[in-house]
Amino acid sequence: MNSTIKNRICLWFNQNAEEAVNFYAETFPDTRVEGITRAPGDYPDGVEGAVLVVEFTCMGIPVIGLNGGPQFSHSEAFSFQVVTNDQEETDRYWNAIVGNGGQESMCGWCKDKWGVSWQITPRQLLESYSDPDPAATQRAFNAMMTMRKIDVAAIEAARAGVEA
Repeated sequence: MNSTIKNRICLWFNQNAEEAVNFYAETFPDTRVEGITRAPGDYPDGVEGAVLVVEFTCMGIPVIGLNGGPQFSHSEAFSFQVVTNDQEETDRYWNAIVGNGGQESMCGWCKDKWGVSWQITPRQLLESYSDPDPAATQRAFNAMMTMRKIDVAAIEAARAGVEA
């Protein structure tokens, strides 16, 4: 375990942290496994050699995946926000998460098959929130509220006041 990192996110998994982290590393840029800590001996919920902790970097953020067991599950109170540049990138991440046993939610949110929540957020949506025209901001916001995966063209059209 890298003890030089002062602050990192800890995600609790039910014995499947390594599988989740490998998926994240295959899906997101600047994501990689940094290390794996294995049990030095048998313990009440596992055996010697079982994966206890997976250290990883997720899009530049230090994280540990803790195989803590079934006592706790993930919640939408925590999510990763992934800012995308266009519809293609939005689709790629959304489809990877949802297509791998995840589930859709509203307003650009989805959940992976391990229960971790993700906000797949096109920069065009974020930019619409700071539009100097409050009516444009409201139109973009209203359009977003009807969506699951964000449709960049529809957000841009709503912001411009054009029917998509």
